[in-house]
Amino acid sequence: MSKSFFKMKSGFVAVLGALASAPATATDVALAGVFPGKALIVVNGGAPRAFAVGASSPDGVRVVGVDGDSATLEFDGGRHRLFVGQQAVHVSAAGAGGKSPSVILQADGHGQFYATGAINGAQVRYIVDTGATLVSIGRSDALKAGIDYTKGEPVTMQTANGTARAWRVVLTTVRVGDVTLRNVDAVVNAGELPFVLLGMSFLNRMEMRRDGPTLQLRQRY
Repeated sequence: MSKSFFKMKSGFVAVLGALASAPATATDVALAGVFPGKALIVVNGGAPRAFAVGASSPDGVRVVGVDGDSATLEFDGGRHRLFVGQQAVHVSAAGAGGKSPSVILQADGHGQFYATGAINGAQVRYIVDTGATLVSIGRSDALKAGIDYTKGEPVTMQTANGTARAWRVVLTTVRVGDVTLRNVDAVVNAGELPFVLLGMSFLNRMEMRRDGPTLQLRQRY
């Protein structure tokens, strides 16, 4: 069997485990595998089904595109990029009762919370990091988001490999699911980061509730 098949199979097992324990507050969507021009998705804990780009599931999940080991899907009124094996992200917007927008994230097998979203309109991948004072961005993600970081305040950061150059900036918008914050303090690293660190400059403006493998972020202001 091919390496890609094993990637698909292991991802499928992981997402089924996540969906079994997830709360049914919104559409549950997970990416179980990818094929040329098709995405294998699990919706609301049902059986995995393959849909071609441009097609929609009976639950209203539309496959926008497939790229490498990821797929871009539209559901719950938003567009989300999921990677093979990534556990579902549940999104709920402000309702008639006036509740603030919220997003519910599912932990991976290592207890880490990942999410997709956008900075200044440019799509990025996040990892929740309560140990980071600021949202922290790698150079490539900053350029993609149109951030002229060299005009920011130069700072020196301590890393596992010593000191590193960085620039403190203010992000116009930071979106995670349907939660969008404006004017968020951040730092851009001179090097690359595999994810954007979703630090406390964003999280401090959230009400955070951990319940087993789920983390709910609800906007406070």
